[in-house]
Amino acid sequence: MELSKNFEPQITDNKWYNHWLDKNYFKSTPDNREAYTIVMPPPNVTGVLHMGHCLNNTIQDILIRRARMKGYNTCWVPGTDHASIATEAKVVGMLRERGITKSSLSREEFLSYAWEWKEKYGGIILQQLKKLGCSLDWDRTSFTMDKEYYDSVIKVFVDLHKKGIIYRGKRMINWDVKALTALSDEEVIRKETKQKLYHLKYKLENSDEPIIIATVRPETIMGDAAICVHPNDERYKNLHGKFAFVPLINRRIPIIADEYVSMDFGTGALKVTPAHDVNDYALGQKHNLETIDIFNDNGTLSEAAQIYIGQDRFEVRKKIAVELEEKGFLLKTEEYTSEVGYSERTDVVVEPRLSLQWWLSMKDIATPALKVVMEEEIKFYPPKFKNVYRHWMENIKDWCISRQLWWGHRIPAWYDEEGNYVVAENEKEAIQEFSKKYGKSNLTIKQDEDCLDTWFSSWLWPFEVFKGYSNPNNDEINYYYPTNTLVTGPDIIFFWVARMIMAGLEYKKQIPFKEVYFTGTVRDKLGRKMSKSLGNSPDLLGLIDQYGADATRFGIMIASPAGNDILFDETALEQGRNFNNKIWNALKLIKMWEPRQSDTYQEENQFAINWFENRLDEVSKDVDNMMQQFRLSESLKTIYSLIWDDFCSWYLEWIKPGFENPINSSTYKKTVTFFTELMQLIHPFMPFVSEEIYHHLEKRNDDLCIKQLSNSKPFDSFTLSTGQLLKNTISGIRDVRNKQQLKPKETIQLFIQTDNENTYKSIESILSKQLNTSSINFTKENIAGSFTTIIDRDKFYVVTEKPIDSTNQKAELEKELNHLKGFLISVEKKLSNEKFVQNAKPEVLAIEQKKKADAESKIKTINDSLELLN
Repeated sequence: MELSKNFEPQITDNKWYNHWLDKNYFKSTPDNREAYTIVMPPPNVTGVLHMGHCLNNTIQDILIRRARMKGYNTCWVPGTDHASIATEAKVVGMLRERGITKSSLSREEFLSYAWEWKEKYGGIILQQLKKLGCSLDWDRTSFTMDKEYYDSVIKVFVDLHKKGIIYRGKRMINWDVKALTALSDEEVIRKETKQKLYHLKYKLENSDEPIIIATVRPETIMGDAAICVHPNDERYKNLHGKFAFVPLINRRIPIIADEYVSMDFGTGALKVTPAHDVNDYALGQKHNLETIDIFNDNGTLSEAAQIYIGQDRFEVRKKIAVELEEKGFLLKTEEYTSEVGYSERTDVVVEPRLSLQWWLSMKDIATPALKVVMEEEIKFYPPKFKNVYRHWMENIKDWCISRQLWWGHRIPAWYDEEGNYVVAENEKEAIQEFSKKYGKSNLTIKQDEDCLDTWFSSWLWPFEVFKGYSNPNNDEINYYYPTNTLVTGPDIIFFWVARMIMAGLEYKKQIPFKEVYFTGTVRDKLGRKMSKSLGNSPDLLGLIDQYGADATRFGIMIASPAGNDILFDETALEQGRNFNNKIWNALKLIKMWEPRQSDTYQEENQFAINWFENRLDEVSKDVDNMMQQFRLSESLKTIYSLIWDDFCSWYLEWIKPGFENPINSSTYKKTVTFFTELMQLIHPFMPFVSEEIYHHLEKRNDDLCIKQLSNSKPFDSFTLSTGQLLKNTISGIRDVRNKQQLKPKETIQLFIQTDNENTYKSIESILSKQLNTSSINFTKENIAGSFTTIIDRDKFYVVTEKPIDSTNQKAELEKELNHLKGFLISVEKKLSNEKFVQNAKPEVLAIEQKKKADAESKIKTINDSLELLN
């Protein structure tokens, strides 16, 4: 079969993915092998594949494919999250297009539309992951609102309520005025925001002098319940216990003293609005102040505000500033920058609000979850995130778990007409609970309208995808749990990672995973986070269509060290495509040799074979070590260099037969073996091109996808150093040829002045072939009439028929001499630094001392050469 000019992923990718699926290679059932398990962080059911998913899932696929090739029973579980806020917004949008409002529908009607949307659009992202080559066990696809999963979430709520961990209480919460729901603290993003600081005059009772307060929120003055000053502030000591009047509405409010107030912020006098600020609420509780909520759910002003009723809070801010100025209450405004909380989902400014919600007490449930990470029962990669985790866990607050939404897990609380409530799994059990708790029967009861926070369901993910709660101690949960590696972004370390650890310890008495690999954030090449609004988020499916899945995976992985942000540049995908084609061209070259095999022994190939075999063993061991430390990007770079440089640029050149000459059959077979092992190494990173080449190299009865990696073997360092010497020598003499404009066809005589004669003799045949020499000789004397160069510590004389330009050669040597002298000064400076010598590791010191000795040796050799030319 004739091979195409370049690798063609558009043809190859689908062919092999469907083949792997047909062979059930990704399917897992418990057996006697050791399991290697990853549960996919479930993308939102609303999601479409983007660069963050590409990075996260490529990493998971690399780990799973390599584990599969190491003999593990691999299980990678796919699934989606119901994503309450995001999905409800999508459904409301769909209804709006049909001329339907959510308020016109019953809960059941709305949910029927939500399920319609989910069945039509939900899970698109999972199908897209197939294009990326993800080797998921698709038969295990889970959804956080599957029947058994849903029931487990409800049962966990009931259980934690019985234990007193879940409670109902009125507290300050974060309110999303667009999604019309409460948010947890973790769902609020703090952003530096430019605002104005308004200095307002509050009229004092029985005085012509006003008290000045500074606020960034003049629209909330109608909710003011007091003015607070520091008890030690001399400016206001005479006002303690006095009263002032709120501008525009003239409400009489007390002036109170509390150490909470900062004397040096603003004017030192603080307006206290208990209903609309967390700290003000605490002050209000302490001083028994009235709580006046002036906002409706949607961020418009309520009747309690008395003025601007029904108008949006930010519109009111503009209008009230004008009115305050017109009526003499606004003294001045200043530009001011401070952190403001925004909803993670809707990006609107969050409104602090007093609200009756359901809460989960975190302190006791968090303590064991902190311990397992700090004692490294669960290891974080990179470990710097341990401190981030510790700080949050040690300062943890109770979790607001109720959301004012319909799409999700409905809170299993039931109320009677008097407002009494019970918590039960269903209505029948609720009636029984009312009878036990309140002695009531024949009741009309109603279920809580709210849903649970999406994260309250996904914290069960690592065990409930194996029915670990709904069907305890089943064969699968006992085999696959705890899982091995979680791959996720550090942005959800609190939302999800910490809570999964809590749930795993609470309900399985085991950690949910052994390692957590934190990816970085994918940014554009200017360092900006990718977003639709900036227009800098590439069409990932378009990139896969253009470059192929392998090149896309290569492009995202080649520059993605764990935990560090990735500056994505499409040129990395071009590099991946070029790499595909480089490997493909190597295949075409080798296949050209296949019919030209002979039994003629070619001694010059033996060193090349020995060297590359050792190089392959060395890299295999290095990759093993790097993969164990989750240094995936370094592993890819190492394999890339092995294939591109060592195999294609060096090894194949060394063994390449002359034009129309045969190749020794054992050399050919060994080369196919090497190529096969290289494809095994690269397969987890680039599965399609490697599988295709594996089958082109020779007829196979198996597939690379499941071919077992052999254990790395010991390697011979001397052979490797000799190979490096060979590469350096070839590069150095070719450099002389180029500088002297000697054509490759022109033969040269090569004289080598060295103490290492035997080593050079072992590679003499390759040197002669690669450098086109008529002879290679060893000498103790300088050779007159030659071009001279120094490579490592050895001196080389190149003799040709071309006359020597001694002036030019002298200039080249002097340039090299000046460079070496400068280098030697910098090394000597470092070695004369006592602090460096005392603190440096012995191996670092040895490297610097070798640099010094090598530089001195080369300087002496160049000086000898210059004397010869004078």
